[in-house]
Amino acid sequence: MKPAPFDYVRAECLEEAVAALAEHGDEARILAGGQSLMPMLNMRLVRPEVLVDIGGLPDLAQIEDEGETVAIGAAVTQGGLADWPGLASALPVVAAALPHVGHFQTRNRGTVCGSICHADPSSELPLCLALLGGEVDLHSARGVRTVPADEFQQGVLTTAKEPDELAVRARLPKARQGERFAFLEFQHRHGDFAVVAVAAKRSGDAVSLAVGGVADRPEVCRWDALPGDALDDALNDLAWALGGSDDIHATARHRRQLVRHLGKQAIEATAAGGAGA
Repeated sequence: MKPAPFDYVRAECLEEAVAALAEHGDEARILAGGQSLMPMLNMRLVRPEVLVDIGGLPDLAQIEDEGETVAIGAAVTQGGLADWPGLASALPVVAAALPHVGHFQTRNRGTVCGSICHADPSSELPLCLALLGGEVDLHSARGVRTVPADEFQQGVLTTAKEPDELAVRARLPKARQGERFAFLEFQHRHGDFAVVAVAAKRSGDAVSLAVGGVADRPEVCRWDALPGDALDDALNDLAWALGGSDDIHATARHRRQLVRHLGKQAIEATAAGGAGA
C-alpha cells in the first residue's frame, strides 16, 4: 500500500519544526528515522496532513555527556549511539540492549528518541529509559518542559507528549561507581520485538528490575534487598501483578514464566558482576 497524500516540511531549524507543529497540531507527524512511522503510513494506520522532517537538524544529532547524565538528541540514530565511544561505561544497560533493537540496517536509520516516543511496550529503549529513571525534554511554541520516564510513558503507543510538542532529547543518568546492570530478552527471531524483556540494576543490596512486553508500558519494581530465598517469591508476585494477556506471540502464562526466568537470570547476573561503571 501507499500512504495517503500529505504535505512535507523539511525543517531548517528547531523553531521551524516547532512552528509547524503549533500550526497543524494533531494533523502533523514528526519524521526523524521513519522506521516506525513509514510502515504505519503505508498501511494507512495514520493519515497526517503534514510530515515535519527533523532529520537534517545538526543540533538534534548530538550526544552530550552532561556529567551525571547523557543527553541524546532527537536525530541521533540507534546505530550512532551504539558507536558512541562512551556508551559502555556511561550507559552499560543501553549498550547491552541496543544489539537487540531491530537489525543493523534499521538501527542505522531508526532514532533513539523515535523509539521512546513510539512507546511500544515491547521495545528495548523505553525499557532502559524506565529502568534508569530518565527524562524527555519537550519543546513547543508554548515553552519547554521536562517529563520523567514514569510520567512520559503512559500506555501502548501513548506518551505525555502533546500534539504540538517535539521531543528534542532524552536524558539518561550515567552509571555510578559500583552499580551493575544486565539486560535479557526472549524473542522468536532476532530483530523481532521482545515477547518479554528485562533490565536489571543493582546498587549494593538494592535491586531494580524493569519488565517490558507484559503490561501496557515498561514497569519497574524495586527491592531494598533480595536474599536468595526471597527472590523466587518476589518475581512470582511481580509476574502476577503485571498481568499480561494471550496473543499470537505468547500466552499470558508463558509471559509470566518468562518474567520469573529472565528476571532471575538478570538479577543474578548483576550479583555476579554484570556490566557496570
